[in-house]
Amino acid sequence: MKTRPTFSPAFKVEIAKLMVEQNYSIAQACAASGAGPSAVRRWKLQYLAELAGQTLPHTQAITAEQREISKLKQRIRDLEMDKEILKKASVLFAQGLR
Repeated sequence: MKTRPTFSPAFKVEIAKLMVEQNYSIAQACAASGAGPSAVRRWKLQYLAELAGQTLPHTQAITAEQREISKLKQRIRDLEMDKEILKKASVLFAQGLR
């Protein structure tokens, strides 16, 4: 069984940059990368979205900045959950002291 090749986020960014900045066609990008046309198209769309400050749904960020933003957003969610747990715990402890 043939396995799909995996490409690093940095490689995906480089191929997307070729298409955006140097006007490579999908066919040229496929030849340069060894990836299929649907993957190369998706990388370009994802790169353009991330340049605009967005991450496409159900995808992992490919630019370093967007990966960092995703990590920070996850950290914020974790801290907010911890804060809610501590609020509830303090209410329970306050009720227990009466």
